[in-house]
Amino acid sequence: MAPRRKCIRSARSSVPRNHRIRVIESHTAGEPTRVVVEGGPDLGQGDLAERTERFRRDFDHYRSAIVNEPHGSDVMVGALIVEPTDPTCSAGVIFFNNVGYLGMCGHGTMGVMVSLKHMGRITSGLHRIETPVGVVTTTLSDDGSVTVDNVACHVAARDLALELPGKTTVKGDIAWGGNWFFLTQAPDMALNLAHAQDLTDYAWAIRQAINAQGHPEVDHIELIGPARNGGDARNFVLCPGRVYDRSPCGTGTSAKLACLAARGQLREGEAWVQESVIGSVFTARYRRLDEKHILPSVRGQAYINAESTLIMDRADPYSWGIRA
Repeated sequence: MAPRRKCIRSARSSVPRNHRIRVIESHTAGEPTRVVVEGGPDLGQGDLAERTERFRRDFDHYRSAIVNEPHGSDVMVGALIVEPTDPTCSAGVIFFNNVGYLGMCGHGTMGVMVSLKHMGRITSGLHRIETPVGVVTTTLSDDGSVTVDNVACHVAARDLALELPGKTTVKGDIAWGGNWFFLTQAPDMALNLAHAQDLTDYAWAIRQAINAQGHPEVDHIELIGPARNGGDARNFVLCPGRVYDRSPCGTGTSAKLACLAARGQLREGEAWVQESVIGSVFTARYRRLDEKHILPSVRGQAYINAESTLIMDRADPYSWGIRA
């Protein structure tokens, strides 16, 4: 069952009665990103990992207001633009979702890039973006496509066996793609929207099993199946808040490339076309850094679809979000 929800009935007293947060909305291959450009929390100085922890500890009501109902939805991913500590970076960004914070977000980085261009802060070309797990390099093309050279990725465990309810055993790999993933073959059903609920239940059971084995850091589950639209494979990615990714998932695609590279199933520089559960695609390649680590490069298309201002009225008991 999905987590129960509750409302945040009061925000910090220092927040004005009608606090406003200006955002730019985009989607990347079907997955939404809400970029906060004004009115977000002041996280002060420090590296992005420190500022993310400050966000979590002192300002989590902002996260809830921005991405949770009634302003947002479970599928929404938020991105707070902050000043980078690295002077070579065009921006720093902290990603968050309906239940917490993300180290890195591939589709979200693509959404951030087209949003920054929409604001007039950057032009097409090469840009470095600072995230809590490291600096990523991006290339923004004139057609709106964005290529993200991710952080170094690797496989942490191979052929790990899990026992699910009903004595079903699945095997898969744990891999770092900017977030932690457990990747395994999909069950005997098509990876499409008609089976979204069954796939969600199956992936959630896997997550509970992998966490019970002592891997609480694994919060993304990636089911891999055959391609349907001419790609190399199709995936179903269940995110930490028990919602599935509409895009092929940038960090999930990176984790998949790490698995392919570790097994010698994809050559360095060879293209891999990853389909999502809705049929959208990312095209990815990797460069080997050493015997264990690779540097994935993932390209996708992002589109601006809204500009809006969120209003947090202190008199509204649901203004700061409904959350678990």
